[in-house]
Amino acid sequence: MTEQDKKRMVTAVFRDRTQANRVYTWLRDRGYTADEINVLMSDQTRSAYATNGEDDLVSSRTHAAEGMATGGVIGTAVGATLAAIAAIGTMVFIPGLSLVIAGPILAAFAGAGAGAVAGGLIGGLIGLGIPESNARAYEEALRDGGVVIGVTPHVGEETAKIRNEFEKHQGENVVVI
Repeated sequence: MTEQDKKRMVTAVFRDRTQANRVYTWLRDRGYTADEINVLMSDQTRSAYATNGEDDLVSSRTHAAEGMATGGVIGTAVGATLAAIAAIGTMVFIPGLSLVIAGPILAAFAGAGAGAVAGGLIGGLIGLGIPESNARAYEEALRDGGVVIGVTPHVGEETAKIRNEFEKHQGENVVVI
């Protein structure tokens, strides 16, 4: 397998929730499913999303609500936002930071097991291939209410488009791993 054949994940941290929502919606509009988009945020940030009426789109009529009832993930509800992801994200308790994780990155954290949790968030992120300097910046931003979003492009040409969109919406520490 050549370097070009490998699937690469593009990640960034967004300190502004409006920008994070825009990026998430842009990815969904490009055909990425909720199951393909990684979202990390602190429990405190999740609480802020869940209590803000303008972003709280989880109602009894949405697929997200059905997912919560069955323990599943967000379905194909059009216009699903980070608020809905936050409502059903799985909690991982890392010393000093209660972390909400949604998307395929959850399996990677779970696969790392207790070692990732014992090593803290930075250790878990480094284990996923995020450079230490970026992992430290992500941890700091998460503590300050930021949201980390990551996605593996469907095709190689998408990598640059996703990176550009992340930067356009004030994504910080954009990295391709």
